[in-house]
Amino acid sequence: MPVELIEEKLPGSLPVHLVARDGLEATGVASAAVAWARANGFSGEPGRTLVVPGENGALGGALFGIGEGEGALALGALSKALPEGDWHFASVPADPELAATALVLGGYVFTRYGKKPGKALRFELPSRVDAGRVRRIADGVFLTRDLVNTPTSDMGPEDLEQAVRTLAGRHKAEVSAVKGDDLLDQNFPMIHAVGRASAGAPRLIDMRWGQQGAPKVTLVGKGVCFDTGGLDIKPSSGMLLMKKDMGGAANVLGLASMIMAAGLNLRLRVLIPAVENSIAGNAFRPGDVLTSRKGITVEIGNTDAEGRLVLADALALADEEEPQLLVDMATLTGAARVALGPDLPPFYTGDEALAADLAAASIVAEDPLWRMPLWRPYDAKLSSKIADINNVTTDGFAGSITAALFLKRFVEKTAGWAHFDIFAWNPADRPHGPAGGEAQGIRALERIISKRYG
Repeated sequence: MPVELIEEKLPGSLPVHLVARDGLEATGVASAAVAWARANGFSGEPGRTLVVPGENGALGGALFGIGEGEGALALGALSKALPEGDWHFASVPADPELAATALVLGGYVFTRYGKKPGKALRFELPSRVDAGRVRRIADGVFLTRDLVNTPTSDMGPEDLEQAVRTLAGRHKAEVSAVKGDDLLDQNFPMIHAVGRASAGAPRLIDMRWGQQGAPKVTLVGKGVCFDTGGLDIKPSSGMLLMKKDMGGAANVLGLASMIMAAGLNLRLRVLIPAVENSIAGNAFRPGDVLTSRKGITVEIGNTDAEGRLVLADALALADEEEPQLLVDMATLTGAARVALGPDLPPFYTGDEALAADLAAASIVAEDPLWRMPLWRPYDAKLSSKIADINNVTTDGFAGSITAALFLKRFVEKTAGWAHFDIFAWNPADRPHGPAGGEAQGIRALERIISKRYG
């Protein structure tokens, strides 16, 4: 990690002073540092770092603007702005654990294809912070980012399965996979239909960890490794980011990494339908009718609404076990981005206690989430004249809601279900992460799951 958290005192480390807007004097820094700040136009504006000179040309520390009380994740900007060396906070941040997490997350660099690692910083861990937990969270986020950032040439269905097996090996989890035509034999027809046109065989990856008899938590992640749109082909501009269409799978694997590393008292299951929605002579077509694992027949109104099809078969399997908590995550709809933008993923659930926990945890973790309604009257928009249901609506309205309602039909037994329609991508650099693949919702979910099953 470019930013290393050190639990013991670092002799000679330099201080970072957190400065509120127009609050230089309140920090207690030396008058020379105040004069330097004023000469450089620094007044505590949020996100700005100013390195302060010391004696004889040495560094004397740094000032970081927190404005009117910016969130702790803003401190991630320090990982890029500070010179290499040893540092510590001059005063304890308002949320020391989240501040430490921000420092590590902000130092992330995706280096697989030759980009050089970031600067090496050592930062003294603030007091009362669980260093192990910070590292578990960062490792999970970094796994998610790495998977999403990897192009499909190196992250097809087979590669995604190998990533699951690598994570499982680290934590002594069990992995199985149903592949190719075996999907038909074992009743996963919609996963097979979506992925059969690809050179990489479609598959359902199944990872299990934890003690038998412990409370069951199941995570389902959309693993569409690339989405051409199928025969309803996307324009070229719409395909540029489609390597990230397995962002749901990447996020549930990041969350699974956090859970297993913490050794929580639960029985974890992770289900990932891994496919590539390609175009070939055997591709599924608009107007086809597919029979799902659950027996519900689905008319294909658009082959570019494939994510809900593979999720439906996986959710039906998950629901058969009736876990205490069932979470699915997917880069599912553009409608969610239109409604809430790239940084605020909507979630859907009929479990009021879970909804309240998610709302609270998202604020504490600075992991934004927003509840959207499972508005039952919109269910009729998914009607079909020849099948039980259509995979899209005809009017295009409420696209994220109707996608959630589609999935809800495949979860009947599990009361504690939540669906997350995520983007899994930072369109621009942010203090706690660069442009590229991103973990969304999993730090909030980790708080809830740790509290319930810790």
